[in-house]
Amino acid sequence: MKGKLLLNRYELLEKIGEGGMGVVYKAKCHLLNRFVAIKLLKAELGNDEDFVASFKMEANAVASLSHSNIVNIYDVGSENNTNFIVMEYIKGKTLKLVIKENVRLSSERTLDIAFQIAKALECAHKNNIIHRDIKPDNIMITKDNIVKVMDFGIAKVTDSQTVTNSNKVTGSVHYFSPEQAKGKFVDSRTDIYSLGIVMYEMITGQVPFNAENSISIAIMHIQKPAIPPKEIIIDMPENINQAILKALEKEPINRYETAKEMVEVLNSIKEDLNFKVNFNKRSLDATTIMMMPQIVVSETRNDFKTAMSDVASTEIPINKGIHMNKKIMIIMGSIILAIVIGFSAKYLYKDPSTDTAKTSPTKASVQVPVDEKKIVPSLIGSTEDNAKKTIVNNEFLVGNISYDFSASIAKGLVISQTPLINTSYEKNGVMDLVISQGEEVEQVTDPELKGKGNGKKAGKR
Repeated sequence: MKGKLLLNRYELLEKIGEGGMGVVYKAKCHLLNRFVAIKLLKAELGNDEDFVASFKMEANAVASLSHSNIVNIYDVGSENNTNFIVMEYIKGKTLKLVIKENVRLSSERTLDIAFQIAKALECAHKNNIIHRDIKPDNIMITKDNIVKVMDFGIAKVTDSQTVTNSNKVTGSVHYFSPEQAKGKFVDSRTDIYSLGIVMYEMITGQVPFNAENSISIAIMHIQKPAIPPKEIIIDMPENINQAILKALEKEPINRYETAKEMVEVLNSIKEDLNFKVNFNKRSLDATTIMMMPQIVVSETRNDFKTAMSDVASTEIPINKGIHMNKKIMIIMGSIILAIVIGFSAKYLYKDPSTDTAKTSPTKASVQVPVDEKKIVPSLIGSTEDNAKKTIVNNEFLVGNISYDFSASIAKGLVISQTPLINTSYEKNGVMDLVISQGEEVEQVTDPELKGKGNGKKAGKR
């Protein structure tokens, strides 16, 4: 492939990497006279039309991301059955190589790299994009120690196959989450777990779970608690130890709720290595639980059944003195008020039906059967009309439609959606869309340019 010219524009110069989906080349863009990286989709995958369509759609969605810690995607194309992605060319090393060269990284450098990765995840998650394959091989470190996360969204397609086929998970099995190991649908917190694994490896020089085969490692992710990194590196700060263990919680609800929350914790530790974190878990008494609506979802995959409670997190992530004390007082006040209202309602209100049906069961939660749940389809890259039809056909409701500019998504196509792709969502739930208005442009107003171009528009800087 070396020397090949794609679209009469991109000249392949040298092979610089290879992964499960394709081969990466350094290339020269002759139109813009710059170096780029081009990932060529493997031929066996290119023969699958559905895979290629999903590959292009997701790549276009990721192209809308703009963040200093995310590798930019410039173009998506195909020529003579060769499908490819054109990306920003990064001069640097993968984090995997950096760890191998240094054996393990210092606390300060681990924090700095993890913070930048978390910032990249925060940006992606805000745009409803889950990476699903965060690992040192997908993270580049430049000579200036700038972190660049690669393969956003592309790994999403890969995992939809590898999770259900144990023969193909060896590339990422050390880093994927318990829910991925179970083959369950995942949300953004799966990236948080994977980042916890990466942090663990950076600071200890080893992954928390390792075995002779991928099946054993997957089972360890599901069942075995990680050895605290501080037991391996005894002189590491306790706050970093706790920050890592928080990300490695088996249940998603016990991890950081969002990448933004993890960013805030890591930043606080970065600014003060003696900063004390306190991930308190607040238990609720039975009366309070009875008064909180609970949604129970049953998911079946082959013969494997799970039940998941989709309730709000009850964790207090970090103690910040007076401000947190006020929060605790407000929470406790709310709980007490709820208990009072509950008992008042019990004694002041008498349901007429209780006279003849005193033994009828009391519903402690709202039960949502699995057949009343649907999997959210991907609408990214669809036209507005087609997106609306897909929403209705999947038994959801069309919600708010908003519009925004995009330099990479064509006008009239969906940029982002809420809720997230592939999440479980109740029937008749409302889905919101953001539609592209195309690239934002502005009129040239400089008096000296009047008459030179007859009203041409200049791209926004």
